[in-house]
Amino acid sequence: MRVDGWIRTRAACLLSPAPGPVGPQSGHDRCVRIAITGVNLPGRVFCRADGSAMENVHVGVQVRRDPAQLFRADEPETRWELDVEVVRRDAVPDFRGPAVQGKRGERFIYLTWGDVSSDGEFEMFRRAKLMLDRVAPDLIESATKIGCLAARVDLTGDDGGPRCARVDPPAVAWSC
Repeated sequence: MRVDGWIRTRAACLLSPAPGPVGPQSGHDRCVRIAITGVNLPGRVFCRADGSAMENVHVGVQVRRDPAQLFRADEPETRWELDVEVVRRDAVPDFRGPAVQGKRGERFIYLTWGDVSSDGEFEMFRRAKLMLDRVAPDLIESATKIGCLAARVDLTGDDGGPRCARVDPPAVAWSC
């Protein structure tokens, strides 16, 4: 995939352009803006176990199948903002939107790591999952009322490289 500079994509809620209630027949509760702040980035160079090196590492949020809102991995901090729908199914919150991945009950947002070549090609080599089903129900309830949810994520993994796989506390802290 070719990446020209920064990709700026804000996923819009399909039925509600701004945080707020939607009609009761729709089954949709609210549009919630999720603000993800990444801290402790691992740096732009990453050496794989096989000895190969990535020398221009970037991180972005995955929207559908594509990386978006890329940051160099040596930035002091990153910030992504995504609009998602929170839908109630059998009194259980579910999430929808272009940046939401996974099946019902196991939704997540991917942070995707890749090496950007000199010709702008993004080669993904790792992804981290921010599990939405692990956010405390009372926090989701508060987020639907005020229209925002925040995550602070330590982007350096235990191996010193880009954090990957499922991200659990203390590497992620959710708040409103």
